[in-house]
Amino acid sequence: MIEVRQCRKSFGERLVLDGLQFAVEQGDTYGLLGPNGAGKTTAINILCNLLEADDGTVLINGSPVSEATKFTVGVVPQEISIYKDLTCRENMLFFGKVYGLRDPERTDRVNELVRIFHLEEYARTQVSKMSGGWQRRVNIAVALVHSPGVLILDEPTAGLDVEARYELWELIAGLQSRGVTILLTTHHLDEAERLCSRIGIMRGGRIVAEGSLDELRKLVPARQLAVVETGSEETLLARVSSLGWEHRRYGGRLTLLLPREFSLREIVETLDGVPLTSISLREVGLEHVYMEAGAGMN
Repeated sequence: MIEVRQCRKSFGERLVLDGLQFAVEQGDTYGLLGPNGAGKTTAINILCNLLEADDGTVLINGSPVSEATKFTVGVVPQEISIYKDLTCRENMLFFGKVYGLRDPERTDRVNELVRIFHLEEYARTQVSKMSGGWQRRVNIAVALVHSPGVLILDEPTAGLDVEARYELWELIAGLQSRGVTILLTTHHLDEAERLCSRIGIMRGGRIVAEGSLDELRKLVPARQLAVVETGSEETLLARVSSLGWEHRRYGGRLTLLLPREFSLREIVETLDGVPLTSISLREVGLEHVYMEAGAGMN
């Protein structure tokens, strides 16, 4: 549904996209991750035909991005982009008309979205009187009013509380079960872990790591991690070196990269004689992959 090949984009002398390349299969949810300035927003604007790439190929459902492909894409920007002085239903009807839907098709589609998004109670409520989480819900519904093949979610849970985030996760999972193809950008790595079938990590305008979560975990040279606090780091690192283990500082915390899975007792026994303040075992997660990919750019 989405294919980006060797896409380049500059603004003046600043190269923003440097041979960006990724693809999203029909029905997949692809997470596009990266720090601010990595080029995610520029890539989205090109996919939406708001910007033109300097070079490369950008396809939506096999067709080059153009005015015509706009009707294949639904976009939910980071900021709420619906009319807050209108009701939920009025917003959906309005944007349905913008996309060329005519009654009774338009009314039928709005009724369908009200059911899918559980908006029955709020259908005639002014958007400004709704919570941020429900406004996001309506914003996504509006993006789907024309039944696009691709849904782009740009930081869909930014600024929401935990409960509202979880509710939106369930909503997005429901869209996945309906076969909607989703491109998701987020700074919440747990969100990407939960929702995305494939993930691409951007740095410097290109993808530096890509794959399923299981595939990406292989970038971290460990089967398990041990986060350790010690009163004598020098003694600990000497022992770790003698064992042939690597170590990292993930989020400022000293982390041992274990070659196999250990029990807590095994680790404590292996580090016998090292003054330990605390130790905890963790599986390799997207957070560690993300930092490993970033280190590979340095």
